[in-house]
Amino acid sequence: MAKEELIQFEGLVTEILPDARYRVQLDTGHEIVAYTAGKMKKNRIKTLAGDRVTIEMSPYDLEKGRLIFRHKDERPSSPGGPPRGQPPRGGQFRRR
Repeated sequence: MAKEELIQFEGLVTEILPDARYRVQLDTGHEIVAYTAGKMKKNRIKTLAGDRVTIEMSPYDLEKGRLIFRHKDERPSSPGGPPRGQPPRGGQFRRR
């Protein structure tokens, strides 16, 4: 194994911690603390509790990781409103 080689795991965000950190339950059963990768901060990708994520970890420290990808929801959007990420229709402003 090369020195720079990283290990990827998938997991579920269980708790949002201060300073852009998350407590993640891995599919293997372990619980780790992960921080948001720079590309996710740059592109303003929000992560909420209950989201499926991919974590990148160093083989030297298996207690911390970098959150590199947030998986899209497989569940359908609620029929009562617009899809997630889109502004609500109608409202106080009208087009002329």
